[in-house]
Amino acid sequence: MLDDIQVDDSVHALRPDFVVLLMTAHGLRNGPTDERTRAWLAGAADAVAHETQTAKIEAWRDAYRAFGAKPSRTRPSVDALTRRLPLPEINQVVDAYNVISVRHALPIGGEDLDRYTGPARLVRAAGDEVSEEALGTPEPGEVIWRDDVGVTCRRWNWRQVARTRITEETVNALFILERLEPMTMEELKAAGEELADLLTELAPEARITTRLLSGGK
Repeated sequence: MLDDIQVDDSVHALRPDFVVLLMTAHGLRNGPTDERTRAWLAGAADAVAHETQTAKIEAWRDAYRAFGAKPSRTRPSVDALTRRLPLPEINQVVDAYNVISVRHALPIGGEDLDRYTGPARLVRAAGDEVSEEALGTPEPGEVIWRDDVGVTCRRWNWRQVARTRITEETVNALFILERLEPMTMEELKAAGEELADLLTELAPEARITTRLLSGGK
């Protein structure tokens, strides 16, 4: 799937500084939060108060306003996550990417690849896309992630559908690391390396592949 993932030109026109680091991990071993991932979660809170983190989160609030969303009502994922400290315990793989998300003020989505139909793509919604009832139908122009079935995440990275969530049974996963300025490309790549290290610690045999994507390229 990695080579087939696309960011629509209309999204890139909205935020020309948007770059996504895509990462697939095949052969994961997941399970309930344990002492190791609990320690990771506890250590992540130390990064939250830094002023550079605030600027990166504000960039996402601006991006939401640009397509008509109110970030005080539907918060960018990393904004919502940093307000939930101590971080919630979900499962080992989700704990790992939540830690990196908070550490770098970087929205990260985790998707179960085996629950996808067709490739992921980031688009501006037409307003008639199939979505889960709990999330409602996207508004025209809203930025969404989707596959051939329908919406996988509304309002760029606000909320993911249950269909593609990473669970304790997930073996193959896609991670979506979404960058806006002022985050540098160097920090984005470093965050990806840190996430790969944590995933490899959980599953040394996991096969990890990455791809940087901007606009339709």
